[in-house]
Amino acid sequence: MPDVNKSVQDRKPTDTPTREAFRKLGVADLAEWRVTVPANNPDADARNLQSEFPMGWYCVCYSHDLAVGEVKPARYFGTDLVVWRGEDGVARVLKAYCPHAGADMSKGGKVCGNWLECPFHLWQWDEAGNPREIPYSVKPLKIDPDSTPRWHTREINGMILVWYHPDRGDPLWQPVVFDQVGRDDWTPLQTFDWKTANALENLSDNAVDVSHFKYVHGTNTVPDYEFEFNGIMRRIVAKLEFETSKGTARGTIESIAYGPGQGWVRYTGLTEMLMLTGTAPIDRDLLHTRFAFTHPKSEAEGPRGGLARAMIREVTSQFDQDKLIFDRHMRVDPPLVCQGDGPFGRNAKWFSQFYSKSGIAPRLPEPLPDFTIETA
Repeated sequence: MPDVNKSVQDRKPTDTPTREAFRKLGVADLAEWRVTVPANNPDADARNLQSEFPMGWYCVCYSHDLAVGEVKPARYFGTDLVVWRGEDGVARVLKAYCPHAGADMSKGGKVCGNWLECPFHLWQWDEAGNPREIPYSVKPLKIDPDSTPRWHTREINGMILVWYHPDRGDPLWQPVVFDQVGRDDWTPLQTFDWKTANALENLSDNAVDVSHFKYVHGTNTVPDYEFEFNGIMRRIVAKLEFETSKGTARGTIESIAYGPGQGWVRYTGLTEMLMLTGTAPIDRDLLHTRFAFTHPKSEAEGPRGGLARAMIREVTSQFDQDKLIFDRHMRVDPPLVCQGDGPFGRNAKWFSQFYSKSGIAPRLPEPLPDFTIETA
């Protein structure tokens, strides 16, 4: 009888079943495939997906996708939103439907100064949900603040983020800012988007699933990892070896999640590169993931520029492979784990603080880390 376990161990890294399945798809338009999900999936209940959206900061738009005076529709947290940029350059977000008579302000809405004008009766709204101008009424209007709940908004790192809390609570922490983004000596963000038919906690588990990097993504070995769970921060450090078009690559990857919606990955050794990540729930069984890469121009224009480009191709290709699994994934709770699996239990405990129903108050890391990136 053949030694099946040995045959799996001896399989070449490029021969993973997921890589082969992706090749067989023969995707013609990769960008379009990345934001398309199966139309015939079982519903969220049948797939046992989590029913609550976790609190946190989430990206709803790239900065470069919203011009001054522009209005865009967005849908996140099971809610239709409207995003606009005022004449002062500030991005703002509200629930899409006008509380006056229910018109969708993301369709036909207009920026007037810094306010959003509804296309139905031309009421103008500020970012706090207050009617600032009613063209046919001079009497001040008192409204229930809950009728137009405010969406706390930050524009940082080339992304427009909103704070989500199921009970409309104020932000419990602030997102981390990287001054490399937009600097003259760093490259402009190179951005990528995916939509996956899943729930956010399951993608979080994927980050600590150490064995899948070899058997899905084709790393030469199961990487050695260091894990740290500290308040709202999860830090993972890995030393990896994998194949690229330039040959075998080795280096260190530090991946940090700061809450459920903001993350970043720093690559060193191979090349100096920063990847900003953000995944936001659209609906209970639909996610929007963004990757944005930047690196020093000295790297991009130097002898290691080709390696940086190869790294970006490899990382985005790995998420394509993950998407094949995420789109058809059913949540197993609790999972059947064995020695050699990642710290799923610790990750579940860490993630639970972001669910309001858990009764666990999220806390800042102690001591508060310095996330400054020093570069030569």
